[in-house]
Amino acid sequence: MATAAATSAAESEPEPKAGPQAEGEEDEGKAAKTRRKVFSRAVAAATCQAGGPGWEQQDEGVSESDGDEYAMASSAESSAGEYEWEYDEEEEKNQLEIERLEEQLSINVYDYNCHVDLIRLLRLEGELTKVRMARQKMSEIFPLTEELWLEWLHDEISMALDGMDREHVYDLFEKAVKDYICPNIWLEYGQYSVGGIGQKGGLEKVRSVFERALSSVGLHMTKGLAIWEAYREFESAIVEAARPIAGFLSPFDREQTFDSQLEKVHSLFRRQLAIPLYDMEATFAEYEEWSEDPIPESVIQNYNKALQQLEKYKPYEEALLEAEAPRLAEYQAYIDFEMKIGDPARIQLIFERALVENCLVPDLWIRYSQYLDRQLKVKDLVLSVHNRAVRNCPWTVALWSRYLLAMERHGVDHQVISVTFEKALSAGFIQATDYVEIWQAYLDYLRRRVDFKQDSSKELEELRSAFTRALEYLKQEVEERFNESGDPSCTIMQNWARIEARLCNNMQKARELWDSIMTKGNAKYANMWLEYYNLERAHGDTQHCRKALHRAVQCTSDYPEHVCEVLLTMERMEGTLEDWDIAVQKTETRLARVNEQRIKAAEKEAALAQQEEEKAEYRKRARAEKKAFKKKKKTRGADKRKADEDDEKEWGDDEDEPAAKRRRAENSVPPAGEAQDLEAATGLFGKSAPVDVEPPSKQKEKAATLRKDVPRVLHDSSKDSITVFVSNLPYSMEEPDMKLQPLFEACGEVVEIRPIFSNRGDFRGYCYVEFKEEKSAVQALQLDRKNVEGRPMFVSPCVDKSKNPDFKVFRYSTALEKHKLFISGLPFSCTTEELEEICKAHGTVRDIRLVTNRAGKPKGLAYVEYENESQASQAVLKMDGMTIRENVIKVAISNPPQRKAPEKPEAKKGPGGPMVPRQIYGARGKGRTQLSLLPRALHRPSTAVAQAENGPAPKPAVTASAATEAPKMSNADFAKLLLRK
Repeated sequence: MATAAATSAAESEPEPKAGPQAEGEEDEGKAAKTRRKVFSRAVAAATCQAGGPGWEQQDEGVSESDGDEYAMASSAESSAGEYEWEYDEEEEKNQLEIERLEEQLSINVYDYNCHVDLIRLLRLEGELTKVRMARQKMSEIFPLTEELWLEWLHDEISMALDGMDREHVYDLFEKAVKDYICPNIWLEYGQYSVGGIGQKGGLEKVRSVFERALSSVGLHMTKGLAIWEAYREFESAIVEAARPIAGFLSPFDREQTFDSQLEKVHSLFRRQLAIPLYDMEATFAEYEEWSEDPIPESVIQNYNKALQQLEKYKPYEEALLEAEAPRLAEYQAYIDFEMKIGDPARIQLIFERALVENCLVPDLWIRYSQYLDRQLKVKDLVLSVHNRAVRNCPWTVALWSRYLLAMERHGVDHQVISVTFEKALSAGFIQATDYVEIWQAYLDYLRRRVDFKQDSSKELEELRSAFTRALEYLKQEVEERFNESGDPSCTIMQNWARIEARLCNNMQKARELWDSIMTKGNAKYANMWLEYYNLERAHGDTQHCRKALHRAVQCTSDYPEHVCEVLLTMERMEGTLEDWDIAVQKTETRLARVNEQRIKAAEKEAALAQQEEEKAEYRKRARAEKKAFKKKKKTRGADKRKADEDDEKEWGDDEDEPAAKRRRAENSVPPAGEAQDLEAATGLFGKSAPVDVEPPSKQKEKAATLRKDVPRVLHDSSKDSITVFVSNLPYSMEEPDMKLQPLFEACGEVVEIRPIFSNRGDFRGYCYVEFKEEKSAVQALQLDRKNVEGRPMFVSPCVDKSKNPDFKVFRYSTALEKHKLFISGLPFSCTTEELEEICKAHGTVRDIRLVTNRAGKPKGLAYVEYENESQASQAVLKMDGMTIRENVIKVAISNPPQRKAPEKPEAKKGPGGPMVPRQIYGARGKGRTQLSLLPRALHRPSTAVAQAENGPAPKPAVTASAATEAPKMSNADFAKLLLRK
């Protein structure tokens, strides 16, 4: 490889010692810097080459280019100054970036991307020692991918010069094959071990590596074939080498050497043909051609059986080949299939294959480790998988808890378990409750180590000190980071109190702990007092039970009735008459006070509700009066007949959108000729326009008139499955069906686009789009929130809400998403590109969504989705409180609050009787149709209200329904009444 040449040029060549000391040091520094550049270019070239078998060919390539590289290094050494300027600027930039990455890792050693970037830059700069150390540190924290391991192995192989270096490479291979199941690494391992066959034990080493490779990946249906063929070719090469001398050997020696070697090749063929692998037919044909004897019938039967098995596995393998990475769903289906068959080796293999591409999926690790814990129970295998799981997903507390249990189950040393627990504390969990869970798992383990038959022991003292440390850790470390302890119910303290009371017979310590629990805000909860009471009941005495219940009666605010009932029950069974009288008096006094407080709270709530209703009624009347005033002012002095016609159009409009109200003036302009006649007659419409000039809205009015004449088409609910509902479109959009046609045709054949217009012919901002096929309608939902003329277009399924009143479309998840961030406080001018530039420094950004209102204007909020939970956790730590354009942003893990279900319109009962239920409005609030359409001249004075304010209100003479009935009047009648003013 080119890397080998560059390395030998950089390390083995003796550096020249020039004459004067100063010049010698300067030349030496320049030469060393230049050699590092040569190594960097060689490394870059090596990364472009495909890794694989055939080390001898690559080594030959190295020897060919070795002279050129060495000559380049020599010439550069003699005239380094001529080329140094080409690299200085880039080298300085890389060094600054290296320093930044090293500083970042000193703060957070679990930043995966920082490790990868640092290794890449150090390798590019030719820093051999530093890149080796960086790789070593990363491999101690994270399992490395196949690409990273192959890159590391190729570099170390190119620098291996003697037996010690070869042993170091062997150690690296051993670490590499433990991280993930990688057929390519096993193949490289086998090929490299062949190079050491001349050393002592070399032949046994090669066979050992290949046998382990077959055990690990030999069942791999698509990539296992390469391992089988490489092993078989190695053994066949030994056979061919021994064939010329086989005739000169005695029968005994021939049997011991040549025949036994020949049998090894036969055995490999037979073993391979008994396993379902791709291209089995070619292997069988090769065996027939190679074997001098007929193939045994048992081999043929096993081969046919393997072919049948292959047909069962093919659908799952083909699904993997057709899908795109990470193919989690396909792997899950494959795992389910293997679990039904129940072959442990194949189940382990498919899990390992799935984890290569889905190593950051905690649920997959949990399922794999659970299978090993319950089925195989092999110590080394189980602990290895648990260790790899927490190294891949260190932010998942469930994996750490399972790891601690597995270590305890298999008898791992206490010191090792304690070290593992300390690693878990520094893993960077993203929720406060995660720390409570890992502490509880560790404390449970320590409790199981204690022999409570002894009054005092080292394990018991360690348990108590661990409880004390846990409480301090949650108070200091966790509360400082999350602004909460994660244990509001003091679960850890409760468990400690139970251990002291039940196992240690130390009730005094348990009472002290419960006193501390109550002082942390838990005294108002009945369940906390009853938990303490039950502990006293089981391990304490009656006096402390009575004392606890008396305190509970005074302090409980959520369910005081329950506590009072428990107190009375205890006194009824065990108390004296005096105790009973005291309990009855206290419970009655407390319940009376509670009822009084509840009545006051209900009255306050009713008063607030009444105020809200009065404010709403006042706003309603104000809007109605303002609207009537505008109507009167607009139509004053006009010809009554003409005004009747115009106002009838006005009153017939049923739009409820504010934007439509603002457009009424320009949309209701009469044609030019009629406008001039009205101006001549009244003189109240301003300056008249020339007779031969048409107003700008004439074409729009004509289109609206044509739309008014078109009969309305009712929506056919039977076509809901092939129809989507499109809303939030601009009201000013002209010919919406024509403009939306190209947009939705990209999803499939469009049958019809039905825009919805008002009675006056104005577009109401929504429409129905009917497709020919259902899959086109489903695909059209992806256009939701697409910007159309400056507004986000809403696309949702077409559902009849009268039949499905609870139907609600919300595109985004409302649950906790640990890999997604919620950012608030952003400048309104912040763009997606700017935010992505800031966020990508902390990990791979998969998606960014800026939250906008219905008009498409930003709200200063955003959701940022990272590739995994670890990156999101680090971004929270680094970005929370950051200043962007003088705005301090807040960053948190996305966990939207639960949406409250709308309350049912039930009449609330106040202290004075049933209250009138609030007005229930629609999804858009108060619509225009709720405004009073009755002119003020016809308003009747509400005498009942006036009397109610100054004294008791008389009973109404008529029912509410009769009072609201009025003679039906047309829109024209209402308009005439207004014009009389």
